[in-house]
Amino acid sequence: MQPLKYLSAYSEQTRQQVQQLIAQDRLADVLRQRYPAAHGIRTDKALYQYVQDLKTEYLRNAAPIDKVAFDSKIHVINHALGLHTSISRVQGGKLKAKHEIRVATMFKETPLEFLRMIAVHELAHVKEKQHDKAFYKLCAYMEPNYHQYEFDVRLYLTQLDLSGQRLW
Repeated sequence: MQPLKYLSAYSEQTRQQVQQLIAQDRLADVLRQRYPAAHGIRTDKALYQYVQDLKTEYLRNAAPIDKVAFDSKIHVINHALGLHTSISRVQGGKLKAKHEIRVATMFKETPLEFLRMIAVHELAHVKEKQHDKAFYKLCAYMEPNYHQYEFDVRLYLTQLDLSGQRLW
């Protein structure tokens, strides 16, 4: 039994169920059945608009997002699927913060639910900096299935590690 590095925080029972799917060579099939197609958001401009729409719907009063882009330099190896950065600059006599969201390029070819989970996660960092109870409550507010999508992204990363092939 190989260690499931993306699922280490989950219960032993959950990890055993995943190991069973892997042993039966069914993990990819389960994911494809649950998420049959990839989304169509391929450009930074389309990604920016998608994230802006989410922000407008759920975080109207939050600071503006200045840039959203796919980033090929983000690697899952560094335990990052997306990044939220806040850059402070002096503008006139005031200190202004610029918020940027970057999403790993690998999410260009995944189901929309996976991209939404990453976008919601990074948007939540605009209001909540730490991964605490308030942060996850905000994520669940923006996407009620957030925790399921996060788990499924972890399953996908596990499958990707095992096979080296993308599913979509």
